[in-house]
Amino acid sequence: MNEITPETLEITPAERRALRATAHSLQPVVAISQKGLSAGVLKEIDASLNSHELIKVKVHGIERDDRAALLTEICATLHCAPVQHIGNILILWRENPEKATPVPAKPRRVAKPRTKKQAAAALEKRRSGR
Repeated sequence: MNEITPETLEITPAERRALRATAHSLQPVVAISQKGLSAGVLKEIDASLNSHELIKVKVHGIERDDRAALLTEICATLHCAPVQHIGNILILWRENPEKATPVPAKPRRVAKPRTKKQAAAALEKRRSGR
């Protein structure tokens, strides 16, 4: 499939699955035609990754093997992660450090017992100190 080079970001399968699901509704923001990967195209992909983090790139008129090499080259050059390569669509992700503010985790809410038996068990649990 895709060769991961030291310059590309690596993501876990769970992250990849979530990113693929998020990217499903996205439209391609950059198109690459027969002229291939130029400096202008790379600049546009970089700007799109900076503003959106997750983007789709549509590839026109380039053979399948060349598309895989193109994906590897883009990821190595722009230090982004290849999420998916399906048909003529490449999905790329790179975290934007300016947007990456840690979200504090909300404390879990304790559910109220629904039945008398559950209420008694919760009361017993609090009394025993577990």
